[in-house]
Amino acid sequence: LLAAAAAAAVAVAPAAARAQAPAPAEKAPLAAHALLLDGAAAGERLIAVGERGHALFSDDGGENWTQAEVPARAMLTAVHMHDARTGWAVGHDAAILRTADGGETWELLHYAPDRDVPLLDVYFAGARAGFAVGAFGLYLATEDGGETWTCRNGCADGEDETPPLLRGAAGGDPDADYPDDYHLNAIAADGPRRLYLAGEAGALYRSGDAGATWRALESPYGGSWFAALGPEPGALLVAGLRGRLFRSGDAGATWTRIPAGGEATLTGAAAARDRVIITGLAGAVLVSADGGRTFESRALPSRQALSAALPAPGGGILLLGEAGVTPLSADAIP
Repeated sequence: LLAAAAAAAVAVAPAAARAQAPAPAEKAPLAAHALLLDGAAAGERLIAVGERGHALFSDDGGENWTQAEVPARAMLTAVHMHDARTGWAVGHDAAILRTADGGETWELLHYAPDRDVPLLDVYFAGARAGFAVGAFGLYLATEDGGETWTCRNGCADGEDETPPLLRGAAGGDPDADYPDDYHLNAIAADGPRRLYLAGEAGALYRSGDAGATWRALESPYGGSWFAALGPEPGALLVAGLRGRLFRSGDAGATWTRIPAGGEATLTGAAAARDRVIITGLAGAVLVSADGGRTFESRALPSRQALSAALPAPGGGILLLGEAGVTPLSADAIP
């Protein structure tokens, strides 16, 4: 469920992106039952993205889904909505797309298929400043809502005009660059300016200035992190290989391991109303009602791989994964 590589380009404008754009995503009647990797709320609307450039939206809490117009067929790995109308999605071939109508149509802003490497997460603190991260330490930043993108880390030869943005690795030399063969998998925020990055080999970074600068954190685990979430100010949850789940209540200074109820790799973390939902392989679903301090766990009988969760009406949740959208009613939640 996780992409394995990323792409970079410096200040690529939308016109250049469109010039090398692929054919648009095909309409698929069963898109809501195909692989979906991430979702977001856009006001009352729900949005989900996944394979073959599929982007879906629902205005009835997930009962029915409409496939959006997407000008690319690259697998989409993550979506971030700034408000009910404006948002961004990223994916394979370093694709970055933007919507201005709540996910009904998308514009291709960045596309680099020659690099054959995907972006894995995206975050915007406002309507203009944001960044996207991916494999091989790739970090692309924009100050104009995505019209142009600048490579800040993990750049190709000749693209990195400034020192790498990410310095130091967990347990390693604080002056070393982030290894260019390690992936950045997830972005989390516990406020408008304090952000976190989580990646391979236990990599954890924190920014106190909305991503302008970063410092490496000491990681409680040396394996890969695939998901991160800031459930409340000053708190951070990170989840990854073999059921590793840790919580920090002091912005990453110290860590407490949280029992996950098994060893299934954990791939997604989301806030759904007053609960925290962790999802993973083998149908793993972990639910917390206390900000991620404790979790109740279960596994779906289908054992399908899961990657994200969205709130559903009546206190339920919608699970996203290899079978598309799977509703879980309130009485079925641990």
